[in-house]
Amino acid sequence: MSNVKRVYSFGNKKAEGNGKMKELLGGKGANLAEMNLIGIPVPAGFTITTEVCTEFYTHGKEGVIAMIKPDVEKAMKDVEKQMGMEFGSTTNPLLMSVRSGARVSMPGMMDTILNLGMNDQAVEAVAKRSGNPRFAWDSYRRFVQMYGDVVLGMKPQSKEDHDPFEEIIDNMKAAKGIVNDTEFTADDLKEMVTKFKAAVLKQTGKDFPNDPWEQLWGAICAVFESWMNERAILYRQMHKYPSDWGTAVNVQAMVFGNMGDNSATGVAFTRDAATGENIFNGEYLVNAQGEDVVAGIRTPQQITIEGSRRWAKLQGISEEERKAKYPSLEEVMPAVYKELDEIQNHLETYFTDMQDIEFTIQDGKLWMLQTRSGKRTGEAMVRMAMEMLAEGLIDEKTAVLRVEPAKLDELLHPVFDKDAVKSAKVLTKGLPASPGAATGQIVFFADDAEAWKEKGKETILVRIETSPEDLKGMNAANGILTARGGMTSHAAVVARGMGKCCVSGAGAIQVDYKARTITIGGTVLKEGDWISLNGSTGEVYEGKVATQAADLSGDFGKLMDLANKYAHLKVRANADTPRDAKQAFAFGAQGIGLCRTEHMFFEGDRIKSVREMILADDEQGRRKALAKLLPIQRGDFEGLFEVMEGNPVTVRLLDPPLHEFVPHFEKEQRELAAEMGVSYEKIKDKVASLAEVNPMLGHRGCRLGNTYPEITEMQTRAIIEAAMNVKKKGVPVHVEIMVPLVGNHKELKYQKKIIDATANEVFAERNDKIDYMVGTMIEVPRAAVTANEIAEVAQFFSFGTNDLTQMTLGFSRDDIGKFLPEYLKRGILKQDPFQILDVKGVGQLIREAVFKGRGVREGLKCGICGEHGGEPSSVEFCHYAGLNYVSCSPFRVPIARLAAAHAALKQEKIG
Repeated sequence: MSNVKRVYSFGNKKAEGNGKMKELLGGKGANLAEMNLIGIPVPAGFTITTEVCTEFYTHGKEGVIAMIKPDVEKAMKDVEKQMGMEFGSTTNPLLMSVRSGARVSMPGMMDTILNLGMNDQAVEAVAKRSGNPRFAWDSYRRFVQMYGDVVLGMKPQSKEDHDPFEEIIDNMKAAKGIVNDTEFTADDLKEMVTKFKAAVLKQTGKDFPNDPWEQLWGAICAVFESWMNERAILYRQMHKYPSDWGTAVNVQAMVFGNMGDNSATGVAFTRDAATGENIFNGEYLVNAQGEDVVAGIRTPQQITIEGSRRWAKLQGISEEERKAKYPSLEEVMPAVYKELDEIQNHLETYFTDMQDIEFTIQDGKLWMLQTRSGKRTGEAMVRMAMEMLAEGLIDEKTAVLRVEPAKLDELLHPVFDKDAVKSAKVLTKGLPASPGAATGQIVFFADDAEAWKEKGKETILVRIETSPEDLKGMNAANGILTARGGMTSHAAVVARGMGKCCVSGAGAIQVDYKARTITIGGTVLKEGDWISLNGSTGEVYEGKVATQAADLSGDFGKLMDLANKYAHLKVRANADTPRDAKQAFAFGAQGIGLCRTEHMFFEGDRIKSVREMILADDEQGRRKALAKLLPIQRGDFEGLFEVMEGNPVTVRLLDPPLHEFVPHFEKEQRELAAEMGVSYEKIKDKVASLAEVNPMLGHRGCRLGNTYPEITEMQTRAIIEAAMNVKKKGVPVHVEIMVPLVGNHKELKYQKKIIDATANEVFAERNDKIDYMVGTMIEVPRAAVTANEIAEVAQFFSFGTNDLTQMTLGFSRDDIGKFLPEYLKRGILKQDPFQILDVKGVGQLIREAVFKGRGVREGLKCGICGEHGGEPSSVEFCHYAGLNYVSCSPFRVPIARLAAAHAALKQEKIG
């Protein structure tokens, strides 16, 4: 264990690590090393590996400190040598930043501390060295504030309360008649530090630590602890990142953006993270530190002239006022901007992806603090991939792999109706931080957004500015509106990563948390009032605004063409009506993998005929009722076959237990009795006789068709006649009849006999024929295990992974919510098995069934039609399991198509 390297140094264009070591050094640490190696100006520092994070949770704080102390001390000596300062010195102190850095970007989810090493002696030395006492005391107060929050737990007492440090700042501003932080004098800041320390002592019972090494170890351990904080855990769950990855810790020499008007700090993107436009953009603040930009406490200025002009137009600010009050970095520091522009071009070309960069300008010198592949919306992701392909920056395969399948979901949802927007009342305008359309009721706190969502309410989370603690509420809300913050604020960056609509920096709104109101001009809106957000324009509308379907042409169409080129798996849709089938076909579905015939029974007056069939006393009565359903079912199937134009359509015969179709309340039973001309008691007794202790394992699926063969006969006749009618119109048809819930090959044999006999009757009546296939839905574990016997009868397998998961794991899909959160928390399960396929259990049964089935019937067509058919990692499993297709809901078809291409390309990479 002692030979394991746990600390990697970087600086002065040298580094012990490199950009390929993200798993060990985290994304930030790996890229800091790589930037050094390609000659980018980066302050010296060192990275403590992600493996140490894992050891931290095994050996504890003291064990890990003892383990890495010699390496950290040695690495610190290297930094001191490069920077010409000494950590802990009272005359020439070296100050450090301590930042987290997981292998993937998790903006704002873990902790950062700046200016570490400051104490009462160091602040005087920094003031003397810089000749700027105000800068020194500003750095000191920032350090106490950040360290107090992150390491010492100085948090607001309740959600309505202010941050204890911000409360001191606000009180001092009020007392001194100050508006902005930059107006505080050195003496004011000195007073502030004293008040901050007093607040720490009062709330924690301990003095603020003065020893720089004590500060450093406290900060390092706090970053490791932040890996398991509530917001980081939630973020990982949302993005399906494993908890055992851990975070690295990056300890880096401080460079200062708050040394005066010749210093600044900023965040930038090499392309627009919201729209994908190929334009360098970002924000900066003069005389500030990095957290000021992302925290949204001060609304920053734009980096480029073009960006500044666009911002001014959105804010209704004239060009003269913009140049005087809000100039761009390009105008304020043209030489530094030129260097920054060259570096951003270099970084994007080198990493061949859009970069999210952080920088500091210290007394006119530019330093790069971070580069990483930037978070982006689904729309931007698609546009960037297609444009970078056209520019020759990446190839086709990279373009396909660059787009996360799940992010396509953002593009498939409605946008505001153009006519409705024209007539909507605009309340105010902010920055278009994350595109999309969102309508909901106003809530002010994250936990309220979550609670309201559980009650089925649509919400918009309104905050002065968001913080990482708001993540749950941001996830629950339809959209986010903030009064402060720019395009790179926490709200903007996290919303884009989530695909949530967000309007930030809407400075005209006044938020009152205690009264739970917002005031915009003369309009006062309270919690529960409806508003709508246009994340593409920054407009905030009063009330609900109607929506329309999104446009999926252009870059989206090009991406789907590429996906088709490289995917091996076909993608079908689960669709029960011609309307659903049409939508699925528009999204590129290559057939219908599941048509649930029972869903057709609930429309209009059809349910009456179904109930007549169920409540009939004998076969004759059932046949009479089924005769009424025959033309209805036939018409539905004709619509499906016509829409799919010769692509396969898999029709599942009746599956649910009959009790689902009958009325269960007295009022409805009496109405049914009157309609049928029978007594209420007869209806009541018949309904009672259909009740089952465990209906999902009861009289349903093929068991219905085998006990009431007339049901299978009617449905088969409807399917075959519909197919022949459509074929007669010159439209090709491809019919697959699927028998549900088979567990024994004899059940399927009996059903196939009925299907074939009925089909032959229709052929004889019409003196014509069509091809059709008979297969089964594998959803009972026994069917998977005995697939070799079932394949002797079945011409195709379709895995119904919803029921197969229930029966394999013994979990009820309807009741798993009672224990799933605890199972996920304890690590018993890594994810919800009804959302992501259980590869080791259910997946093994699928593999076995495919192998055994094809051993008997060569070329046996196999697919899945459960909810897993549209989940990217489950689609990838289906590719490796050798399935022919997946089937999912229409709106997940593009996601599955892209996931299928990803799976094929990943396999190609592996070889």
